[in-house]
Amino acid sequence: MRKHHYQVTNRWTGNLGTGTSNYRAYSRSLELSTPAKSAPIAGTSDPMFRGDRTRYNPEELLVGALSSCHMLWALHLCADAGIVITEYVDEAAGDMVEHDDGSGEFTRVVLRPRLTITDGARIEEANAIHKRVHDLCAIARSVNFPVECEPEATAGGSPS
Repeated sequence: MRKHHYQVTNRWTGNLGTGTSNYRAYSRSLELSTPAKSAPIAGTSDPMFRGDRTRYNPEELLVGALSSCHMLWALHLCADAGIVITEYVDEAAGDMVEHDDGSGEFTRVVLRPRLTITDGARIEEANAIHKRVHDLCAIARSVNFPVECEPEATAGGSPS
């Protein structure tokens, strides 16, 4: 077994001059960065919690991480199987409940990958690969809520 380590710097950039002197006195802005990346990710809280709609919030990043991990494994397994994907889009969505005390948790995420493959005879096989992907994705294996997948492959032209 190999171990991998990931490190991200999370820097709060929302001090408007008086810090957290009261709930409305500060911005929820933050930046996520790593030394090897050229641009930070602009983050915030959900707009319902005084966040900036133009920045990513942790909930969106979690759904995005699940979707990205799933996609990368699907591309890998399809390439290994000789299934040529020419387009891949996932309109992923997550459901979170908020409790009276302000705490909350995700109850599920649904991935909806839409792939275009070159060989229409392999659509069923391409869709079936997503079941195996779920067992391999480290992000999906790490969460304590269901991650559902509703894949749809269609046939398209040859790769450019």
